[in-house]
Amino acid sequence: MGESKLKRLRAEETLQSCAGVQTPAGKVQVRWESTSAATPMGQLAYFIEFLSLTGLWSRWQDTCPLTYASPNAPSLADVLGTWMLSVLSGHKRYSHVTAIRCDGVNPGLLGMNKVISEDALRRALIAIPEAEGVAWLDQHLSDSVTPLLDAPWILDIDTTVKPLYGKQQGAVVSYNPKKPGRPSHSYHTYLMAGLRLVLGVEVKAGNEHSGSHSLPGLLQVLDDLPMNRRPKIVRGDCGFGSDTLMRPLEERQQGYLFKLKLTKNVKRLIERLFRERDWTDAGQGWEGKDSELKLTGWEAPRRVVVLRRPLQGEMLITQEDATGQQLLGFIEVDRKSGKHLIGYEYAVLVTNLDYEVLGLGQLYRDRADCENTFDELKNQWGWGGFTTHDLHRCQLSARAVALIYNWWSLFVRMASPEARREAITSRPWLMSSVGRRTEHAGQTTITLTGLHAHFDKARQVLMQVSAQLQAWAKDAAEQLQDGTVWRCVCDHLKHTLAGIGPPKTLSLCVKSSGNCGF
Repeated sequence: MGESKLKRLRAEETLQSCAGVQTPAGKVQVRWESTSAATPMGQLAYFIEFLSLTGLWSRWQDTCPLTYASPNAPSLADVLGTWMLSVLSGHKRYSHVTAIRCDGVNPGLLGMNKVISEDALRRALIAIPEAEGVAWLDQHLSDSVTPLLDAPWILDIDTTVKPLYGKQQGAVVSYNPKKPGRPSHSYHTYLMAGLRLVLGVEVKAGNEHSGSHSLPGLLQVLDDLPMNRRPKIVRGDCGFGSDTLMRPLEERQQGYLFKLKLTKNVKRLIERLFRERDWTDAGQGWEGKDSELKLTGWEAPRRVVVLRRPLQGEMLITQEDATGQQLLGFIEVDRKSGKHLIGYEYAVLVTNLDYEVLGLGQLYRDRADCENTFDELKNQWGWGGFTTHDLHRCQLSARAVALIYNWWSLFVRMASPEARREAITSRPWLMSSVGRRTEHAGQTTITLTGLHAHFDKARQVLMQVSAQLQAWAKDAAEQLQDGTVWRCVCDHLKHTLAGIGPPKTLSLCVKSSGNCGF
C-alpha cells in the first residue's frame, strides 16, 4: 500500500472520529484519538530522571528479593513501577491501580512493559519473603536519609493508629481515640525532624501501641547508625517517658526529651513547686522550673522540667454524668471585687540534657511538627490504606510508601528549597500536566500542557533541577555515576538547607587516581 493511500485512510479515519457537539459557545468539533500515548502526570518525567541519575531506582530493583519461575510473570520493573506510580498518584487502595493503566508515557520511561493489575500486584507482594522484604526496604529507607545526618538532628518517635474495617491479621480492639471500639493497627514511626524524613516504620497489632513496643525498632535505628550520625536528641510524648525506654538510651549515652504522664507522684511535684518562686521564662507564655524526680520503678532520680502557662479568658468545664447527660460548669471571675482567678495548663518533661529551661521548652514545642508528617503520610500518601488480610504485606506497603515519600520529599526540596511543601500542594504543582508522547526520526518527545496555575514556575524549577542533575552526571565517572550524583544531591541539600560545607564545584572526579573527591 502506497504512502498516499495510507495518508488518505488516516484522513478518512480522522474525519470519522470527529463529531460536532452543541455548546453555549456554538458548535465544537470533538475528535477521539485511541492511538496516541498520553499521561495526566506529564511532569513526572523529571522525577523519573532524578531516580535514574541518582541510581535510586536501579538499586531498588537490583536488590529486590522477589523472584519468579514462570516465563509469563511480570518483570521487577513492572511490579515496582506499578507500586510506585500508584503511591505517587495518591492512591490508598490496591484497587485504584486500575486508574493508572491508561498511562502510556511514564511506564515506558521507567523501563516497564506494562502496568500490572491490582491482583497481580498483591500476588507479587505475597511472593516476597517476609524477612528479606523487610530488610530490603529498611536498608533503602536508611540509605535515603543517612547521607543527610551530618548536621545535629532530632529523632522523633511516635505511634499512630490506623482503623481497620475487615478481618485483617493483627486487627485488635485497643486504644483508638478517633473511633473507639474499632479494630486497628499501630504504626510505630521514627522520623528525622526538620526535613520530615522517615528512618523506619513498623506495623504492629492494635494492642501493641505503647512505648515499650517501639523500643526494639528504636534501638535498631540507633545501633545501625554510625556514632557521628546519631541524633542529638530522641524526642517523644508521654507514651515514651518510662524507665523501660529511658534506661537503654542512657546506656548508649543518647540524649532524650520526653513528656511525663500526670500521675499522682508527678502531681505532687507540681503542687510542691507551685508555691515556690523564681519560675523562669520558657517561651510563648510558658514558665518553667527545674527539679529532680524519682518515680516508682526508676533506679535513680532524673532531671524534670515543670512547665506551666496561665489560661486566657473565662473557662468552661464539661463532664458527662452516669446517665450520659452533659454537665457544664462556668468558672467566672468577680472583677468588680478585685478578685481574680487564674487557671494553669501544665506539662512535665524528663530529660538527661543540660540545656536551659527556655531551650527545652522550645524543643518540645517543635515536636508538634511531626504530627504534620503523620497527617501527610496517612491522608496524602496512602498510609490509611493498602491493607491486606495478612500483616506481611501491610509491613511492606508501609515501608514502601515511606520510601517513596522520602524520595519525593528530597526531589521537592531541590526544586523548592525555601519551603517544605506537602504532597497536597507539591504533587499538583510538580507532577500534574497532560503529557503527550510523539516519536519522529528516532527522537521521542513529550509535550506538556499545564493544568496548574503556577505551571510556568514549575517549568522553571524543574528545568533547573534537571540541568543540575545532568551537570553532576556529566562530570562524574561513568562507573561511579549513580553513587556520585546521589552524593552530590545530598551535599547540595545539606549546604542549601543547613549551610554545611562550602559550595561544591562541578569538578568531582580526579582522573589520575580514579577516585571522586568532594
